Amino acid sequence: MMIGFDYGTSNCSVANMRNGQPHIIPLLGNTLDGGSYIASNLYAPSRDVIANWLSQQLATDQQANYLVERKNQIQKGQAALRELKFDGISSELLFGKTALQQYLEDPEEGYYIKSPKSFLGSSGLAPTQIQFFEDIVACMMSNVKKLTEQVLQKEVTQTVIGRPINFQGLHGEESNRQAISVLTNAAKRVGFKDVEFQYEPVAAGFEFEASLTKETRVLVVDIGGGTSDCSMLLMSPDFSNNDNRNDHLLAHTGVRIAGNDFDIQLALQGIMPSLGMNSLLKTGKPMPTASFRQALAINNINEQTEFYSAKNRRDMELLSRDAQESELVSRLLTVHDHKLSYQLVNGAEQAKIRLSEHNEQTICLNDISDSLSVTVSRETLKIANARTLDNIARLMTTAVAEAQCQPEVIFVTGGTAKSPILSEFLQQQMPGIPLIVGDHFGSVTSGLARWAEKIYR
Repeated sequence: MMIGFDYGTSNCSVANMRNGQPHIIPLLGNTLDGGSYIASNLYAPSRDVIANWLSQQLATDQQANYLVERKNQIQKGQAALRELKFDGISSELLFGKTALQQYLEDPEEGYYIKSPKSFLGSSGLAPTQIQFFEDIVACMMSNVKKLTEQVLQKEVTQTVIGRPINFQGLHGEESNRQAISVLTNAAKRVGFKDVEFQYEPVAAGFEFEASLTKETRVLVVDIGGGTSDCSMLLMSPDFSNNDNRNDHLLAHTGVRIAGNDFDIQLALQGIMPSLGMNSLLKTGKPMPTASFRQALAINNINEQTEFYSAKNRRDMELLSRDAQESELVSRLLTVHDHKLSYQLVNGAEQAKIRLSEHNEQTICLNDISDSLSVTVSRETLKIANARTLDNIARLMTTAVAEAQCQPEVIFVTGGTAKSPILSEFLQQQMPGIPLIVGDHFGSVTSGLARWAEKIYR
């Protein structure tokens, strides 16, 4: 059995082909209530038990090698498991909304990670860190594969996984190779026998191509959770049966900015002033901003490590004493002490989502200080992300320049594209060219299923 697998920065989803049409598989129930998508996050009662949990989920032919390769981690995890059992705490891993809810209940306990895809191409990772991210990805893939097989009542062994043009802005192809290696190893560990990849904007283009009646130059703009990608594609109903489309892929561009960045920038603009950012020191000098930015950098492992270091806490204590409004800066210490980075970014993300339908939104910050809240607006979101929007505009113009032709249609997909601010901005970049907004979350998944059917049939 074959599937298209969108292992996304924000959400995971899968699809298969039925009677010539892609079918999004309802992993969590009814497709109408969001049951087709699983948020890309994981919660473990202890970081040390992740390898132990995964070892029980692996394909039979993978277990022996894994137990040898992860011998030290598994031994360490056994001690953690005994402690959890003594305390009466479940050793199970949680995924999606359930993982987020568990984290929000008590951010100081357990281990929570969101959007691990953002880290896969990071430079400077030690081999043990790469192994750890591979295990996290494998855990998430195992959960998705198990749910898929429960729905289909068949074993799934072949998959096409979506990938961005570039996983990281730095060390381009080296970062891409590292990320693809992690994804491939994880997928094969959990039982996928055949694993192929397709660019996410190209997959979305394949889904759009199914609606065309004539040959058309299409600029696909995919604004996801972790990356923004553009592909200029020559599409036609006459091409749909071809299993080699290289001549029709005219240009690709991609950068590591997208939905997560919108959330982080909104949090910087809308939340962090309430924690002392943009305030003054007693000397009259402006408050240093490094710690405020590091607190929100949930997609940068090095920045988060620095923010939660003991040295940084001491530095922030000094900042609080030297601040004209020390009570504001002390709130940043609360973020550090209670590990609230994901809380802050999640608050901004939920506000961003609701700003798609409302002009203003209140973000509750009770976890930092009683009765503390801030109000953000669409204008706040627009101002906060002016630079991000400009980067996306440059991405579009670069793709057009590389293709050496103008698009006849702009096809937009990705969860972030739901924002009216973004869709309005994209239309302004190329006035006169029709802009079509696809299924924000399903276009890539459906296109991956179409491609899986072509290459595995």
